[in-house]
Amino acid sequence: MAAQEPSPPSSMENNKPGFPKKILANKLEDKHLCNCCQNILRRPFQAQCGHRFCSYCFNRTVGSGPQKCNACIKEDIFEEPTSILKQGCAFPDNAARREVENLPAVCFNEGCSWKGSIKDYELSHEGKCEFMILPCPLCKELIRFNEQERHNERECPERTLNCKYCKEPFHFKNIKAHDEICPKYPMICEGCAKKKIPREKYVDHIKFCSKFRTPCRYHVVGCDMLVEKEKIHEHERACAHEHLNLLLHYIMGMKVSLEGLQPQSLDLAGHKAHELHQALRDLETRVSQLSGAPVQGVPSSSSSSSASSSAAPPPPAPTATLPTSFTPLPSSVGAALELQLHSEKTKVADLGRRCQDLEVKAGTFEDVVCVLNREVERFATTMEASNRQHRLDQDKIEALSNKVRQLERQVGVKDLTVAEMEGRLREMSATTFDGVFIWRISDFTKKRQDAIAGRAPAMFSPAFYTSKYGYKMCLRIYLNGDGTGRGTHLSLFFVVMRGMSDALLKWPFNQKVTLMLLDQSNREHIIDAFRPDITSSSFQRPVSEMNIASGCPLFCPLAKLEGKNSYIRDDTIFIKAIVDLTGL
Repeated sequence: MAAQEPSPPSSMENNKPGFPKKILANKLEDKHLCNCCQNILRRPFQAQCGHRFCSYCFNRTVGSGPQKCNACIKEDIFEEPTSILKQGCAFPDNAARREVENLPAVCFNEGCSWKGSIKDYELSHEGKCEFMILPCPLCKELIRFNEQERHNERECPERTLNCKYCKEPFHFKNIKAHDEICPKYPMICEGCAKKKIPREKYVDHIKFCSKFRTPCRYHVVGCDMLVEKEKIHEHERACAHEHLNLLLHYIMGMKVSLEGLQPQSLDLAGHKAHELHQALRDLETRVSQLSGAPVQGVPSSSSSSSASSSAAPPPPAPTATLPTSFTPLPSSVGAALELQLHSEKTKVADLGRRCQDLEVKAGTFEDVVCVLNREVERFATTMEASNRQHRLDQDKIEALSNKVRQLERQVGVKDLTVAEMEGRLREMSATTFDGVFIWRISDFTKKRQDAIAGRAPAMFSPAFYTSKYGYKMCLRIYLNGDGTGRGTHLSLFFVVMRGMSDALLKWPFNQKVTLMLLDQSNREHIIDAFRPDITSSSFQRPVSEMNIASGCPLFCPLAKLEGKNSYIRDDTIFIKAIVDLTGL
């Protein structure tokens, strides 16, 4: 005895009320509804009053104590104690359960074509339908059951991803910001163009990369060239003159700055030189007085108004006598010193004017550099934003591409289904169930040319039957002949096919078959008939889709179909098959 098929788990195990009404394929009847949840009964219980409830609904109703039956109250048949619902007063209604479980059901989810019984629905389809709409547990967006994995991996804005470089988990909305600081993020060397250098090793790489462009050593004095490390010495040799000019300007600027900190330094130096010159004149005067010789070469007060006006009073004469071997200094020495001092002051003034001009130019260049720096920073920010947007666009394009591929696959499956359904529809529209079949073959000329060329030597007709539950058959025609009739005759064969009712039929097939090429003027049909050879495998019960064809290889000479004839009209011929139903 076959083992009984296991029943679905009880509703108390899966904690479910009745089945939704939308799954019922037939007309809904009130006796199939739970009097509590008003859905189709699931594990029905019948109370003493006769009303039925889902086991889950009944247990939930009486869980807090005995309750009055609302159905009895509505129907105005309330009667105590019969209409009081309580534990132990109801029993499983197995007859109603079997009746409900055998009802035809369909899936109510849009796009799902599942069909079966309510029992099959509960066992294999409920809660498992790929077209079921569910809320995402993270972002709460409504999605199909079969799209959960893709949504969780690619679309959910609240999903968690692992950084593909350092493998650390991050929230999706933070993963882009993490890329900006990820130590494993691949970078490209601007010098040697090496790719996939981890950010944490990028600094070490550029220290030794000979192609990396680094600022010239003279950038502190104004050289703004970026030079590859291996060409730095060549650059310094080629630009030695420019570097010296930059150094000179830089040093002069420093000198002016220092003088600006001590503006009295030049006046102090001039005052000291004047005092030295005055001291020399006094010394010569004293020497002349001691030696009795007139003073020579000392400039008069009129020759240097600044010296005479600022000269100090002569010191008292010394009491000691000078050695007789002392020779007085010439007065031209002081004049030479004064001229040299005046020349130095002129040079310093000239240098001061030049430094002021350079300061103006340097200020202008600094303003230009500041503007350029701001432009570079703005451009870098724009580029960074563009790069981030590009990465986002790439991710979106990839997601859309995957979705398009998925839709293309779905469309392809649907196209195949539609084509299959169309083929079945055409076959059903041409099917007969009385053993008589007329086959209309259009575009005869083209199809015969295809047969001559070998592209389509044979054609099968749609299937036809001796009755609704009778033999299934079809015809096979060779428009350029087959076997002994190749190239000379039109060959026509009869084929027995495997049908749904073969087990109920007598075998081998032993009905007379008549084949005809119809004269469309109804004057002279070409007719051939035969009774099956019951020993031939062509007429035994089919074990494959169809048996070997049997019929007339010399059915009609092709010469009859050439020129003007009544068998071909509008490039169309008609083949008729008649199966004798005697004895069936």
